[in-house]
Amino acid sequence: MHLATNLIVLVAIIAVFVALLLGLANMLRGGSANTSQMIMRWRVGLQFLAILIILAVLYFRG
Repeated sequence: MHLATNLIVLVAIIAVFVALLLGLANMLRGGSANTSQMIMRWRVGLQFLAILIILAVLYFRG
C-alpha cells in the first residue's frame, strides 16, 4: 500500500514540475503571454491537487 501511495504522490509532484517547466520555457522563448498564463494556472491547480493528495496520504497512513 505504501508503494502505491508513494507512486501517486510522485506522479502529482512530477505533474507540477512539468507544468512549471513548460510555463518557464514558454516565457523564456518569448511565447504567447496567454499561453504562459494558462500553463501557470494549470500549475497552481496541480499544486493544489498535489497538496490534497499528500495530505490524504498522510491522513490515511495515520
